[in-house]
Amino acid sequence: MKRFALPATAAATAALLLTGCTGGADGSSGSAAPSARTYGCLTADQAAKGAFGLEAGTAAGGTLDAYYRDSDAGGAEVGIVLSHQLGGSLCDWTPYLAAFTAAGYAVLPFGSEGDVTDGIRAAAGYLKGKGVTKLALIGASKGGTASLVAARLASPLPIAAVVTLSAPETNGQFNGALAVRNSTVPTLFTAEEGDSPFNAAARTLYDESVSPHKELKLYPGSSHGAPLLTEGAMPDVQAFLAAYAPPTG
Repeated sequence: MKRFALPATAAATAALLLTGCTGGADGSSGSAAPSARTYGCLTADQAAKGAFGLEAGTAAGGTLDAYYRDSDAGGAEVGIVLSHQLGGSLCDWTPYLAAFTAAGYAVLPFGSEGDVTDGIRAAAGYLKGKGVTKLALIGASKGGTASLVAARLASPLPIAAVVTLSAPETNGQFNGALAVRNSTVPTLFTAEEGDSPFNAAARTLYDESVSPHKELKLYPGSSHGAPLLTEGAMPDVQAFLAAYAPPTG
């Protein structure tokens, strides 16, 4: 039988098609990795190493923007899940991530306009797959209220501490006031004194909390949410996490 050679370009195309069908040597599907996502705030290198789509339930919005970074030393035992405020994104947290990873934590901020508790649960599952054994939750405004609620729900990993930044008592489906009356998870409530009504909400949530390990911190100013970490809250947050969710687990 007479054999015909494929042209070089056709042969290359055929090889690529076969590679995509048969998978890689490690048993993976062989599909090309999606382009790195910077979300408008990550460097290309950060995006390539840690940006991914977090698979959450439909109530949370399906596949969520997310970013994972291990501690600077690697092999973090404790992870921090960060939930943004209404209208925000995971980019709200990027100025502060290095401080947490330097302290020994893995970090996972994610974006969600749906059920934030479902996103937190998905983030916990992802971190468990990375070897993390327990969590701390940090949430800004509605993300803080949702974090209080998530601390009472079933989770793939135990939740060792919660930090709220300007959290309202309730936000939509999330009832933080009810959650703190039924949760003993150590919780730090923070707000700025000029940020009404969230300053009063922080006091109320603190007063209603039945946790034996709770703290209230009010700072000068009128900023809201994640910027509190720049304006005085970061040392208190780090000290609280070190006490109740130390990075060594």
